Amino acid sequence: MFSKLKLKPILSAILGLYLVIGVLLTLFQKKFIFHPEPLEASYVFKYDIPFEEISIRINEKQTLSAMLFKADQPKGMVIYFHGNARNISKYGNKARLMLKRGYSVLMMDYPTYGKTTGKLTETTIYDNALHMYEVARKFYPPDSIIIYGRSLGTAVAAQLAAVRDCKRLVLEAPYFNMTEMAMRLVPLYPYAYMLDFKFPTNEYLPKVTAPVVIIHGTDDKTIPVESGKKLEKLFKTGDQFITIPGADHNNLEKYPDYLKALDVALR
Repeated sequence: MFSKLKLKPILSAILGLYLVIGVLLTLFQKKFIFHPEPLEASYVFKYDIPFEEISIRINEKQTLSAMLFKADQPKGMVIYFHGNARNISKYGNKARLMLKRGYSVLMMDYPTYGKTTGKLTETTIYDNALHMYEVARKFYPPDSIIIYGRSLGTAVAAQLAAVRDCKRLVLEAPYFNMTEMAMRLVPLYPYAYMLDFKFPTNEYLPKVTAPVVIIHGTDDKTIPVESGKKLEKLFKTGDQFITIPGADHNNLEKYPDYLKALDVALR
């Protein structure tokens, strides 16, 4: 049995390690949450579907880069918010799925992603999302606009749908909030005080008046379906939760059930 004299330095070492890890998690939270791939301003986008590059000068330090993929005879527009990796140059296939269902697609990059510049903050991301809504409204009324978020972008989509009208809110592989996600990965820390990025999807969803569709793979190892299921408890009448049996976070498109779910979400 350890004596109190021997136990004290062990407890001190454990506490010290706990504090060091906590400091590192706080200081480097952006690197854990975001994985951007910047692009030079001269970069030429290439897709095999019709598109138009959009650049919005927000201020002297911030430029918002976005892409408009054009359907032949669109019945509306999807405002799409992508995940935490890379940039819009990689998401042409996502747009293609929506074009096939009759929707043009407006897709932006977050600050430090692609050609979008400016400080990467939660508020800036939400502000940029509002700019995307303003662009969409130049083409369509709210009842022809679907707000769609995937992974990290689900909270962005939910926040926008909470403050602006739309036809439908679609969340693909959503999370309850960033605090809950952090607790799943490294528990025992007071993330509510540590995180600069809250992304509280659970707070935005009850404020959304439009119909909501959630799509989530049952074998998602990045954002467990249980996290999305917690959002289902916040549903109003008519909202839908569609599970894709066997699907992981990044292979949803391989499953026929996912394509059927898109038919429901983008009807």
